[in-house]
Amino acid sequence: MVLETIDFLIIISFFTISLVVGIVVSRSSSKNADSFFLSGRNMPWWLLGVSMVATTFAADTPNLVAGIVRTTGVAGNWEWWAFLLTGMLTVFFYARLWRRSGITTDLEFYELRYDGKSAAFLRGFRAIYLGVVFNVIIMGTVCLAAIKIGHVMFGFTAGRTLIIASIVTVAYSMLGGLKGVLITDFIQFIIAMVGSIWATWYILDLPQINGLQQLIAHPNVVDKIYLLPDFSNTDLVLGIFIIPIAVQWWSTWYPGAEPGGGGYVAQRMLAAKDEKNATAAVLFFNLAHYALRPWPWIIIGLASLIIYPNLEALATAFPGLESQFIKNDLSYPAMLTFLPAGLLGLVVTSLVAAFMSTISTHLNWGSSYIVNDFYTRFINPTATESQKVITGRISIIILMVIAGLLSLILEEAKDAFDLVIQIGAGSGLLFILRWFWYRINPWSEITAMVVSFCMALLFFINTRLDGLLFEDIASYEKICINVLITSIAWLTVTFLTVPSSKQTLERFNAAIFGSESKFHNFQYKTIAFLLGVSGVYSLLFAIGKMLYGQLWLGCTLLLVFAMCSIGIFAMRKKLF
Repeated sequence: MVLETIDFLIIISFFTISLVVGIVVSRSSSKNADSFFLSGRNMPWWLLGVSMVATTFAADTPNLVAGIVRTTGVAGNWEWWAFLLTGMLTVFFYARLWRRSGITTDLEFYELRYDGKSAAFLRGFRAIYLGVVFNVIIMGTVCLAAIKIGHVMFGFTAGRTLIIASIVTVAYSMLGGLKGVLITDFIQFIIAMVGSIWATWYILDLPQINGLQQLIAHPNVVDKIYLLPDFSNTDLVLGIFIIPIAVQWWSTWYPGAEPGGGGYVAQRMLAAKDEKNATAAVLFFNLAHYALRPWPWIIIGLASLIIYPNLEALATAFPGLESQFIKNDLSYPAMLTFLPAGLLGLVVTSLVAAFMSTISTHLNWGSSYIVNDFYTRFINPTATESQKVITGRISIIILMVIAGLLSLILEEAKDAFDLVIQIGAGSGLLFILRWFWYRINPWSEITAMVVSFCMALLFFINTRLDGLLFEDIASYEKICINVLITSIAWLTVTFLTVPSSKQTLERFNAAIFGSESKFHNFQYKTIAFLLGVSGVYSLLFAIGKMLYGQLWLGCTLLLVFAMCSIGIFAMRKKLF
């Protein structure tokens, strides 16, 4: 595969546009920390919603989905489809509360909700734990995808790929702050969606594939297309469907799908013009992320089973790639090698855009923690706005370097996904309840964080040692064990320790709920939550059924989606 002049022109043009955006908005973003990290709190819902979608479309996401499809079929995506429930919970119960809080980062919530030195410690520790450690793990997986794409597309070494991919991303992230990230995210999302859909269309026309209907009827593919797992396979259905739906969505903290909201999703809500824009942004994000975007990646993953039916075929096709990188997630960039000039440039640009949108968001989000919740809070409380912005820019560079180094020791996107799920297991319910249950205190959160991390580390080490410490168990069993132990630990500590003072709780309730009851219109929000989940799943399956040629069933599911949408619209005054 050789990229031609038109391909390089497309890629270079995109880099140039990204840098120009950063330069243009740099002046307004450099006014103060609020402008750099929250864009002045005046962003519209559509820009924030698209930015959330673009951020979750990382360079590793198509690889992850294609790898899942190859191993456990389309139904394997329930491991992340289940997080829709988390997202809809945020839409109807928490989005307004986050925007109403008026804080700068979601970690600032700790000293609004709790009091004492333990609250300050929790805020500072999680600034490093999430802003650096957790954040770097996520960016490391994205950099891993870039390494594989760089080798497949350009024949680059890992180091060369990381240097080239990082320079422009770091540059506009440093210059433009969140506003630059939001604008480039919008451009990147359009390029990424056009590129992925067009690439899917072209790959289906390859003589080896010969169209969509021939694809889904192929012997290598026919048992992979089902939207629900084989319920006669107990271990499979538990691992990819029942545990995610019954346990994982409410119990596990995962970036972009935090129970109760958090991370860069909270950052977008805090940057919204008002509560309505914050809510609409998260609603659009969940609709686009779960229903509109996955199918191109799924189709390419299925097509790869025909051309590269196993890992040996991938290894033969790319003999120059190190053996630890020959995993099922390599199949997505491998399929892109069949694209013609022009389209190849657009698709490569879409993958570069996916990399840049995710990395830039995580850099800005991570640096906001370092600056607002660690540097300004504990090291230099009298820091000027200029010092805050400079510190944020320096931290962006440091975070990028650490993430690049970590990516060199990772092997597959699914491994990192499982590790992140394990680290956050057991803490989700706490994040859901802390807005409403007065007994939860800083020690509850500290306990959940420490116990879940230790359990995840224990399982990770045991896997790396091939079960030397104890007999290795399935991923879903690890999640259940972690959730159970972590939940028991933090609930026990909650009842053994003292809640925040009455004054702190009253101040928090007044700031967040005002004169309303905490459970105001709770019944309408619950109904809307169920309608939202049902509607998005219906749209997701409707698209799938239509692609499979089952038009009547697809149209019926579209009707269900429309009815759910009408139901939510009819309750809008009660909800928003």
